[in-house]
Amino acid sequence: MSESSKITKQKIKSTIRGLVNGSIVASDIVRKQIPFIIVVFILGLIYISNRFNAESVFRETEETQKRIEDLRSEKIEIQSNLMTSSRRGQVLKMLEEKGSTLKEANTPPQKISFHIETE
Repeated sequence: MSESSKITKQKIKSTIRGLVNGSIVASDIVRKQIPFIIVVFILGLIYISNRFNAESVFRETEETQKRIEDLRSEKIEIQSNLMTSSRRGQVLKMLEEKGSTLKEANTPPQKISFHIETE
């Protein structure tokens, strides 16, 4: 083995040993970095909560768009049925089925005009 690989393995072993027995955490370098570590941790929590919130808003938007599409198609169907049932022939047919005495006018409507004379 080469000299550099032996040194690397020793550094790895000493780092793992330091993590296990807590000497790395107790060192001055790490203690000075605790505020930075806390800030990074808080930023990580904010990032996670923001992502969760964004995903829930996205899901809600998708559900709302699907509902809008369903309602739009329902509106078109109802509008079509209304147009069909409000045609002149359909109205006359419905009146006959209901037994109404209303009849279709044979004469066209006339315009009534009224003139006011001023003095």
